[in-house]
Amino acid sequence: MTEQLYLADSTVREFEATVDRSLDERVVLDGTHFYPTGGGQPNDTGTLRFDGGEATVTDVRKSDTVYHHLDGPVPEEGATVTGAIDWDRRGAHMRYHTAQHLLSAVLLSEFDAPTVGNQLYDDRARLDAEHPKFSETDLADVEVRLNELVADALPVRHYTMDREAAEAELDVERTRINLLPSSITELRIVEIGGGGDADGTEPFDRTACAGTHVGSTGEIGDVTVTGRTTQGSDTERVEFTLG
Repeated sequence: MTEQLYLADSTVREFEATVDRSLDERVVLDGTHFYPTGGGQPNDTGTLRFDGGEATVTDVRKSDTVYHHLDGPVPEEGATVTGAIDWDRRGAHMRYHTAQHLLSAVLLSEFDAPTVGNQLYDDRARLDAEHPKFSETDLADVEVRLNELVADALPVRHYTMDREAAEAELDVERTRINLLPSSITELRIVEIGGGGDADGTEPFDRTACAGTHVGSTGEIGDVTVTGRTTQGSDTERVEFTLG
């Protein structure tokens, strides 16, 4: 199975790997920094270069392993390839995903509105929360708070944790562990703010997440809450963009 290298280090823009399998227009690598679609975050795109050609990575999907869909020549099994990630796209996804974590935390702490869904792109994002209706004043207050958190340049860190330990030690609803399939036994926890092990200060947000994120909220940029719509009974969709 492909080693998901993006989970350990989301700052890598270019890497080498070996082709484990070639399948029509798809390849499986022994390790990859290309992020597959999941958790509301779209897949990475980019290129694979190898002896004999170059192909564009158009889609990345994860099922039993990670499959890279290619437009162009397909390298043979055993070939060494160099993967290069479209960093404008990935960087935007990292900023929006981190901002979504901040928005989820603000809505939960200030409105008792848990997140029930989200989707991000490279130029906008939306979040669905359990709440009857946010007023224009609510949204303005949320925008101010988000930009304060960006200005604070809070550190963003991640670590892995055994699920049983996480369920015993962490707030499973706030960390959204309860939304994950029971088959996932090792969790990747993303924290924003706090001092970590250094001083034990509680983070502003702590969430089980396999997405990619920036290293500090200061990298997010200005947040603009662009509006809201009602999504069925007691569910609000909040949309935002980043400067």
